[in-house]
Amino acid sequence: MFVILGLGNPGREYAMTRHNIGFMTLDALASRHGIDIRRENFRSVFGEGRVGDERVVLAKPLTFMNNSGWAARDLVNWYKVEPRQLLVVYDDADIPLGTIRVREGGSSGSHNGMKSVIYQLGFDDFPRVRVGIGAPEGERDIVAHVLSKPSGEEMEKLRSAIFETADAVELIVAGRLAQAQARFNKRAHNGKKKEAGEEKPKDQDGGAPGRDDG
Repeated sequence: MFVILGLGNPGREYAMTRHNIGFMTLDALASRHGIDIRRENFRSVFGEGRVGDERVVLAKPLTFMNNSGWAARDLVNWYKVEPRQLLVVYDDADIPLGTIRVREGGSSGSHNGMKSVIYQLGFDDFPRVRVGIGAPEGERDIVAHVLSKPSGEEMEKLRSAIFETADAVELIVAGRLAQAQARFNKRAHNGKKKEAGEEKPKDQDGGAPGRDDG
């Protein structure tokens, strides 16, 4: 079994913003596998179904981004899953637009939603898939950037990335995490510095005004 958590902000005003890539990926998975994500509990909207032979829960927190950990904790406690059975999908402004990176575990980097997840769970050894939304141009504020809607051209790249992210999730759920890493991280690594010890300058705080980690 896997609990697959897509990070984002609830509400129509955030629906197509960069910070909601996690939600968009879950929608793609739900459509692909016939899973209805409309039940409400665990501070989330969620649905249960199967991806291949594996039972899964697809969940979108209703907590706003910066408190995503509350939903993660509720889901992990209820379904009694091990860390390796939690898979988190989210955006990352520190990697190029449309780039996908798969990790087996590790720190949150600059992403406040992930900081909340790790803080509330008390562990970080769970797999995750990050989707690059690109850095803000010039002096643009990071919060304004992550809460903005991509241009038409950018959205085309992100749509392709969302479907490939769904592919990565399917590989991980099937027990083929190493294959997912080999397929996607090799592309992402070209021209980029290694992640180990990477320091990221700005928190990706797009959890909506006045909503900080609790």
